[in-house]
Amino acid sequence: MKIERKVEYFTEYGSQNTEKVIETVKNRVEKGDVKTIIVASTSGETGVKFLKKIGNSANIIIVSHREMDSAYKQQINELGGTFVEKTHLPLHTEGMDDVRESFRMFGQGFKVAVEVILIATDKGKITPNDDVIGVGGTARGSDTAIIARATKSGEIFSDDTSKKLEVREILAMPLKKKWW
Repeated sequence: MKIERKVEYFTEYGSQNTEKVIETVKNRVEKGDVKTIIVASTSGETGVKFLKKIGNSANIIIVSHREMDSAYKQQINELGGTFVEKTHLPLHTEGMDDVRESFRMFGQGFKVAVEVILIATDKGKITPNDDVIGVGGTARGSDTAIIARATKSGEIFSDDTSKKLEVREILAMPLKKKWW
């Protein structure tokens, strides 16, 4: 069996791609088989943008490794989203350097999209093994969206293949990468 899907590629990384990523994710959610979106958003601003455009057609979880702006947290709650803040960064722990750099070969936003899925699963906000959309960006905004099987950080390399992280689809990503 063959499945054809459209992938959005951006010539540059960065926040100027946010609106197109939102549109791409919204179109994918409308297909009906993936109903959870995890969005990286340091301040909460990008998360609010996703909630305003996609609404209640998906379960939207906003993840920040810092404390979010209180006004954005209020909007996230009012718009029906969930947020997780001041989180751990599982791909920045000891022994994960090669994994983190491997994901960055696909772009910083790709690494972040994977990481927010891990965080949301670790925090019990999503069920392991569900297919979810992870959204990340390079510095600000969003430039990458993927679909992956949710897993906990400790299960990425599990001997049980049903628990391993699997990136199922790339929905959007930049062609040019930023190397820190």
